[in-house]
Amino acid sequence: MIKAKLKFLQEQLFLTPTTVALISLVVGLVALSFSPILIRLSEVELGPNATIFNRFWISTVVFAMWNGFTAAQNRLSHSEPKPQVYTTRLLLLLLGVGFVMFATLILWAWSLNQTSVANSTLMHNLAPLFTVLGGWLIWGKRFDGRFLMGMFIAMLGACILAYHDFSSAGDKFQGDILALLSAGFLGLYPLIVEELRTQLSPIVIMTWCSAIGTLLLLPIVIFSEDRIFPCSLNGWLTVISLALVCQILGLGLYAYCLNRLSSGFVSLCDLFVPVLSAQGAWFIFSEKLNWTTLISFVVIMLGVYVSSSSQSAIKSEVESV
Repeated sequence: MIKAKLKFLQEQLFLTPTTVALISLVVGLVALSFSPILIRLSEVELGPNATIFNRFWISTVVFAMWNGFTAAQNRLSHSEPKPQVYTTRLLLLLLGVGFVMFATLILWAWSLNQTSVANSTLMHNLAPLFTVLGGWLIWGKRFDGRFLMGMFIAMLGACILAYHDFSSAGDKFQGDILALLSAGFLGLYPLIVEELRTQLSPIVIMTWCSAIGTLLLLPIVIFSEDRIFPCSLNGWLTVISLALVCQILGLGLYAYCLNRLSSGFVSLCDLFVPVLSAQGAWFIFSEKLNWTTLISFVVIMLGVYVSSSSQSAIKSEVESV
């Protein structure tokens, strides 16, 4: 009876699987927009390596508890799913997604030490270009003309936002280069997660991703940082928020929607993150928003709108099974 009512309510609200995926993507992107701000706040006490290390290990603990609770619940209800078979290809993809996320966040954290939140976030989110190129070269994916047109419009908006920073001092330029490298790795992330979602749940994927990131960062943090953990309540609240809001909620919903939305479209929507992050940085850090920033936001949103109306944005029912 309850299931029937829920199904009726879902139909009344037009909550199709694709609609739920789009809502999840929007919420995930809003959560991810807090990442550069929380990283900047954490780096008042910690270095970039320690900041990301705390993000990873806290997320790993929460995901492990989540998986344990789910397993216990399944045992009590006598509805344990079939054990997952981890093939060599699946293990390589899991290792790959962990390394890609590790490299992305480390390079981005370094860049936030050397450039503004708005420009670091923008360069970091040039990832759609790498996603489309990677999807074509690695997986042989094809994108229709409307999607590509929207992508290049959004890229134009990204270039407008970057123009002011490229014409400024060299120390900012170095921060932009680090953020651009992080974008290259970030572009691979949705491609790998899209493949993993055909066999694994978002929780399992993010558990592996966080655990691998923790292991990769541990020796780096030990040898490169004077302080590994925060020393104040505000510091702990910041890294915990970074893990819960950005890693678990943001990337978790990001992974969830890749079962229905194409990796290219999801990656393109990342360009909304600088819009939200720059506004937050303006409010918290008093970083100015000039006319180039405002124009670029409009162009980026236009590009995403054009791409969202293409057939390459949404997966077919066969692809999403």
